[in-house]
Amino acid sequence: MARELPVAEDVGGALRVRCMQPGRAIEYVALDAGKDVASLATLAELVAGEDEVTWLTVPTTEPAKAASALTAAGLTVLKHSEKLMTADLRGHQQNTPSAPYRLLTQVDSYGGGSVVTATVRHESGDVGARGTMGLAGTDAVADRIETLPAHRRKGLASAVMGALARSAVEEGAEHGILIASEDGQRLYLALGWQPVADVLIATTPGNTYPS
Repeated sequence: MARELPVAEDVGGALRVRCMQPGRAIEYVALDAGKDVASLATLAELVAGEDEVTWLTVPTTEPAKAASALTAAGLTVLKHSEKLMTADLRGHQQNTPSAPYRLLTQVDSYGGGSVVTATVRHESGDVGARGTMGLAGTDAVADRIETLPAHRRKGLASAVMGALARSAVEEGAEHGILIASEDGQRLYLALGWQPVADVLIATTPGNTYPS
């Protein structure tokens, strides 16, 4: 939802969504299948049979077994080091960016849900940091949290996360969810987010698109 993509299709133990991105035309996200190796193997075979370039994202507490099931189905595991993290947004840490930066938030509605956007801008007008949260009931999924290179190490990402959490709570959300890259995990831990599972990202044969 945060990326304004088509509504995901429930394919039994996973969600399937058309991403329409280079190297990532379709993405599956394993739900219950990530907890059972046999179910994951079946899902991986389904993904491997797609005609278009496809990703499979798998939250798991048994990454070695999951990776074996993915490779046995003919998929290539691209990433091993990401984490699924959660937080209670109602007590999220808040940070205000210092001058010459200012923080802007916006809430937009998209087909049954809402998307919160937070942007930190320099007085020159340049974007320093930004991010989004897609809201669905009491859940809020953080996505594309980014600090531009010239504006790093100024606490701007922390300000973005706090603003997203505050606006999400105002819209009725309580639980935060995100997939953290290896670089982002330190930030989220400092803000009170907790890891609950490893995340593997696999792709169909021949695709090595990294992000």
